[in-house]
Amino acid sequence: MVTILYFARLREALGTARETLALPEGVANLGGVRKVIVKRGEPWAHEIASPRIRAAVNQDIAADDTQVKDGDEIAFFPPVTGG
Repeated sequence: MVTILYFARLREALGTARETLALPEGVANLGGVRKVIVKRGEPWAHEIASPRIRAAVNQDIAADDTQVKDGDEIAFFPPVTGG
């Protein structure tokens, strides 16, 4: 199982801030996790498939080829701006 966190507008659009997900067989990277979530349909597909949505694995910014394993924490968040 991995823990998935959704921040900012994603939390509101998806109606949840957190979930746990059993990694399906063959899913070993962040891109695979994204695909699993996107397959749920709307609003998941629209929100998580967007190339603007960033992700972190265990609090480190991650790319789709970043490896994931049971026990990891994955966070999805929209771009942030500083001021």
